[in-house]
Amino acid sequence: MAKAKKTHTPSDPGGARREGAASRRPSLLEQVHGAERVFLKGRREHAAELESAIRIFLEFLRGFESLNFEEPCVTVFGSARFRSNHRFYKLARQVGRRLAEAGFAVMTGGGPGIMEAANRGAMEAGGLSLGCNIRLPQEQKPNRYMHQFVEFDHFFVRKVMLVKYSCAFIIMPGGFGTLDEAFEAMTLMQTEKIDRFPVVVMGSAFWKHLQPFLEKALLRFRTVSPEDVDLWRLTDSPEEAVRRILEGINHAPGCAGRLERETPLLTGS
Repeated sequence: MAKAKKTHTPSDPGGARREGAASRRPSLLEQVHGAERVFLKGRREHAAELESAIRIFLEFLRGFESLNFEEPCVTVFGSARFRSNHRFYKLARQVGRRLAEAGFAVMTGGGPGIMEAANRGAMEAGGLSLGCNIRLPQEQKPNRYMHQFVEFDHFFVRKVMLVKYSCAFIIMPGGFGTLDEAFEAMTLMQTEKIDRFPVVVMGSAFWKHLQPFLEKALLRFRTVSPEDVDLWRLTDSPEEAVRRILEGINHAPGCAGRLERETPLLTGS
């Protein structure tokens, strides 16, 4: 007998904070806004550094408490700058849908562009859509296609959350932030801090210059090993991306067993 399909209700984690905000003092968890800029200004007095450490811990705690779900998760990285009529937005939306249909929760950075597209596709397919947003002066506003959502001030705390809960990664076209997230994930695999989860790179027209750079620079000067360059696979097919993930997580403890149902992509039925 087929299992009843889960339903997910979008939440507004900021709503509770906004309600009655004028009548009470903000909690410690709400006082982290602007903390990263202060923290990175340079050497400070010991008491100030201790206060920053506490704020960082509280931000981690907020993330742990907010991201409470059971489904195996795939994180999709990509730029906030692509609009809904762009081919990369449309591709990310298809990917989000295919991942949800395969039983995965879809996590993104929670912003617009590629992030919105992947969240949107997952939500439209009835899957769990998650976001880890970052407070920025411009560009990064939360999208409306998320069931669970948490907002961070520290980039590095956000990156931990995007990696910690995932058993595969999809890297869409993006800028410095996407490159940072992608190479951070692969560095963690290279150094065996996390398992060698599937990494799928999508948008060949965008990434076609990266492989020659890796081979002609990093491999040539032996700053990476040949097996490190093989950490990811390139495709423009959402179906192929999901297939590679389903095949790859068989070697990732705790991921394959958490899929709630078999899929046509996995069984060939």
